[in-house]
Amino acid sequence: MKVPLVAIVEDDELLLSATASLIRSLGLMSAPFRSALDFLEAPQEAVGCIISDLHMPGMTGLELQETLNAQGSQIPFILVTAYATEQTRSRALANGAHCFLEKPCTADALVECLERIFGPLDG
Repeated sequence: MKVPLVAIVEDDELLLSATASLIRSLGLMSAPFRSALDFLEAPQEAVGCIISDLHMPGMTGLELQETLNAQGSQIPFILVTAYATEQTRSRALANGAHCFLEKPCTADALVECLERIFGPLDG
C-alpha cells in the first residue's frame, strides 16, 4: 500500500517542523510548504491530505481551500488557526474542511482528524 502524503502549509517554521515530525511518526509522508502559493505551484497528484494554517502572507488557508475547490480538488483539508471565529469555522466547514482545529491543538486532535481521513494509523 502506498504511504499517504500529507501537505503541511504553514508559515511558522517551528510549527511546520513539529507537524512534519508528528506526521512521520504516524507512518505517513509529509511535504512542507511555507505558503499557500508555494503549495499551488507544486504538483498535487500525490497529496492525500492538506493541513493548512489560516493566517499566512499572500493567501490565507481559507483562500487556498476555496481555490482548490474551484479547481475541482477532492483533497481532504484540515484548517488550523490561532484566530478562530465562528464565521471562519462555519466557512471552512461549509467549504468541505474535514476538521477545523484551534492552535495550540494537541497531537491527539490532529491524529483524530487524520484517522477520519485515512483510517487507523500506526502512530
